[in-house]
Amino acid sequence: MTLISRMLGFIRDMMIAQIFGVNWATDAFFAAFKLPNFLRRLFVEGAFANAFIPVLFHYKAQADGALLKSFINKTAGSLLAVLSLFTVFGILSAPLLMVLLAPGFAWQGEQHDLAVTCLEIILPYLVFIGFIAFSGSILNAHGKFLIPALTPAVLNIAMIAAAIWLAPMMKIPVAALAWGVIIAGLAQVLLQLPALMRLNLLPRLRVDLNDTGVKMVLRMMPPAIFSASVSQINLLLDTLMASFLTLGSVSWLYYSDRLVEFPIGILGLALSTVALPGLAKSHAANDVSAFSDALDWCLRLSVLIGLPATLGLLLLAEPMLSTLFQYKEFGADDVHLAGRSLQAYALGLLGFILSKLLVAGFTSRHDTQTPLRYGIYALLISLALHSTLIFLLAHAGLALATSLTAFVNALMLLKKLVQDKIYRPTTGWPSFVLRIILASAVMAAFLYASINVDWWQQWSSKQRAIELSKWIVLGFIVYASALVITGLRLRHLSPSHVRIKRFN
Repeated sequence: MTLISRMLGFIRDMMIAQIFGVNWATDAFFAAFKLPNFLRRLFVEGAFANAFIPVLFHYKAQADGALLKSFINKTAGSLLAVLSLFTVFGILSAPLLMVLLAPGFAWQGEQHDLAVTCLEIILPYLVFIGFIAFSGSILNAHGKFLIPALTPAVLNIAMIAAAIWLAPMMKIPVAALAWGVIIAGLAQVLLQLPALMRLNLLPRLRVDLNDTGVKMVLRMMPPAIFSASVSQINLLLDTLMASFLTLGSVSWLYYSDRLVEFPIGILGLALSTVALPGLAKSHAANDVSAFSDALDWCLRLSVLIGLPATLGLLLLAEPMLSTLFQYKEFGADDVHLAGRSLQAYALGLLGFILSKLLVAGFTSRHDTQTPLRYGIYALLISLALHSTLIFLLAHAGLALATSLTAFVNALMLLKKLVQDKIYRPTTGWPSFVLRIILASAVMAAFLYASINVDWWQQWSSKQRAIELSKWIVLGFIVYASALVITGLRLRHLSPSHVRIKRFN
């Protein structure tokens, strides 16, 4: 379902690129969309679950249905009340927020005003996000992953529809995308309701900030959200600093980020979403071995897919951007410049994926302070890197700073888990990694020798799509074949697969 949602996301961005292109208006919308999109990723893509699911399992373990239902009702009511207050405050202070998000727009009157208007329209989406994250966490905790994983697809469908049918009717066409976000939020909420009703867990909203369970969630939320979103904070920083650069920089970073988010969503998000309830359950049962083995399996799968995906994005950056986005309003120069930032983001792909998983290794144990501390360290390092690399590589330097920070954060988290013996790496890691490196190198050499990036500029969009698909499939075949030749087998991926199967 995550794959379906990401594919629709690409179609959405292709439509936006084709209809609106890259200009001051799209920069304004993307800057305004950055905040609610950032909050969506925080809440819906696991950060809220890191605080809520461990407490939910605490109540489930007490086998008291009435107490569990009361906790759900009070958490839902309190969360939505707090988010409503933030929404009202945000709308009233939208001009100031936009100065903070994109200070470079402050000297571009019309661009700044459009960004503020879009932000005011989109901000109520925050309340919808809260309910979507809340209901999705409940469903995931009960082993129901289908609806929460498919819900983001609704946002993409609504924005596509707004671009096609609503934009032509508006004085400022790009503002239609902001209204599409709000329509999507309402539809996403309605999609969750039947699934909650089938579990008899549809909440009756009650506000009680003094409830013990609610206080536990609210206490864990800020550090859990921050620690799970270091990369997203860096993306906001990218937008902020890019607003001072050449016109189009914000859009180039946006399209680059969208391509990197594809493997992050399919692997990092999907793995962490599925692993978190099981890790929390394992911790509640005090099964240390099952906890460590499950984390080990997730890490091996991340390396197995993450490393070749990194090389694939590096080598196919411009062909991918050209195939997906190069139309009338998105030219060859845009492809080249967005390709530079895509390659920079690609370097941090494995760091982004590992960070999501490793944070779950802490929050599932009710430890939100450790990843919070390391997240602060990573953010300070990020500020130094951003301030330096922007002068050397412009918008690509901002992307590179974000990538390097992701690796720093992941390495700190991994080191701590190993030091505290929470995670005990299983045998065979050196030979496993060596096989992955060799197979990835063979795949990279094959693609580098076979592909001429200049070809893409001469072909039609259909020819580009056919050629890109062909080389992705051939790259996969070469990689998989090299793995088999080097001797990689299923047991190398999961040495303790019997225990993992029982754990799952």
